[in-house]
Amino acid sequence: MLGSASLTLGNTCEGRKMAYDDVLQHLGDFGPYQARIYLLLCLPAISCALHKLAGVFLQAKPNHRCWLPYEENNASFNLSERELNLSIPRDESTGSWSSCYRFDTNFSSEYFENNIPANCTVGCDKWIYDTTVYKSSVVTEFDLVCKNAWLRATADALFMVGVLLGSIIFGELSDRYGRKIIFFISLVLQVICGTVAAFLPDYISFMIARMLIGASTSGVFLVAYVIAMEMVGPSKRLFAGVVCQYFFTIGYLLTALLAYFIKDWRMLQIALSLPGLLFLSYWWFIPESVRWLLVKGRCAEAEQLLMKAAEENKVKIPEEILKDLLDSNALSCANDHYDESQHERKPSILDLFLYPNLRRKTLNIFFNWFVNSGTYYGLSWNTSNLGGNDYLNFFISGAVEVPAYTFLLLTLNRWGRKTILCGCMLTGGLALLLTIAVPSRMSWLMILLAMTGKLAITASYGTVYVFSTEQFPTVIRNVALGASSTCARVGGISAPYINLLAEYWQPFPLLIFGSLALMGGLMALVLPETMGRKLPDTIEEGERFGRDFHRAEENNGVVMSESRTPIKIDS
Repeated sequence: MLGSASLTLGNTCEGRKMAYDDVLQHLGDFGPYQARIYLLLCLPAISCALHKLAGVFLQAKPNHRCWLPYEENNASFNLSERELNLSIPRDESTGSWSSCYRFDTNFSSEYFENNIPANCTVGCDKWIYDTTVYKSSVVTEFDLVCKNAWLRATADALFMVGVLLGSIIFGELSDRYGRKIIFFISLVLQVICGTVAAFLPDYISFMIARMLIGASTSGVFLVAYVIAMEMVGPSKRLFAGVVCQYFFTIGYLLTALLAYFIKDWRMLQIALSLPGLLFLSYWWFIPESVRWLLVKGRCAEAEQLLMKAAEENKVKIPEEILKDLLDSNALSCANDHYDESQHERKPSILDLFLYPNLRRKTLNIFFNWFVNSGTYYGLSWNTSNLGGNDYLNFFISGAVEVPAYTFLLLTLNRWGRKTILCGCMLTGGLALLLTIAVPSRMSWLMILLAMTGKLAITASYGTVYVFSTEQFPTVIRNVALGASSTCARVGGISAPYINLLAEYWQPFPLLIFGSLALMGGLMALVLPETMGRKLPDTIEEGERFGRDFHRAEENNGVVMSESRTPIKIDS
């Protein structure tokens, strides 16, 4: 899914009267040139999905039991029922054999002859794992079960910390040094760290490597996404923004297929990382963002790329339009050297909390980003706790994203953003809460409800990005979306620890995610609809948006309310 929005996705020089969108009217919003580059830039999303979701299988937790003192180190997982009765206590909550405790006895021949279980239990210090489904995983190699289970959750949480740091660091670097160079630095980091992770001898270094891989996914996916979106015209941006998510879903499905055929976690880690080498060839095919070049005053390079695009699209850009674009940008870049103290204070994220209506909307949006991200990744990583076949559950969890994104393409510009966001979150929340009523023997119904929740949350996660973009004022939009994305990453960081609660009660994570989704959907009902509306540009307009009217028409400082009564707006 989409990460940090701190990177500029729209017209980077709108405030400087740059006419790049005017050029796109002649170049084409989505001509053959843009389509070719867009397709190439969507493909790395597959690689990023592999790394983001593979933790389910890299850190798979197979069935396990205590290693017993009388057994060899390579003992079989299976024991006779008599041995189980005399060696392993029953788990009081589930009634099944405990996976974390054994009877505290010397297991002598006399003990087995008496056929009476011991009274005391002791925690395991070694485990025997069932290798029927997973030949090996990080969990089985480093014994990350029972009292050490929190370490497994910490690795996933640190991965999301890396995603957060990467979105901040690589976002800033791409704005400063260029999209293309940062894309390739991130790609190299992803391949190196991904490959090295397969050879690390201890779990601490593995967690650090996973955090670096998480950071690299932000650099690869987000920067590629920004390059693609910055060359697409306004009429196609919603389409392009949603379609790129299909490629992430392809990576989701491929993760299940690779894990099914590669049972050893180290070999799987290598298989996930090496395909990234193919994208190094992009250096000769992917151009720098024209918008970024114009902002940085590199007009000659921008003009060359525009002429190349026009040639491939078989169109001609009028010379006066191109000249106006380059001249206006050159002037705006020259103005950058003025003393900033001569200009008015730039709005900051704090302005969103200084006004009551903006503050309410901002906190509401932040919470919804937190819920959508946490629930999306929580459900994606929780498939092995649903019962049934782990690989099939995971594959279905990815497959439901196809109808979710298709639903957005068909309805987002017809039914409105708020209707889709609220409807999907409420549907997903209710589906997840219903799992509490499912009998343990009906695992198929548990899976069905969980996948319904996953489909709905996928659709709402895709909607919250568009909806939030249109809620915030233009002057603070990028910063506000960056802060929203930070809240999303916090949700992703908390998801592994919520899933860890399944160790105590299987439906626990689904109930928490369902409650959060239901709460977020209800809160979103108070946000104003944005479809077909003139979006706020200034902080003052953002404060008025959705407070005094449903549709505003501002003329010389006067706004018409729903009753068409003029309302004087203080400057």
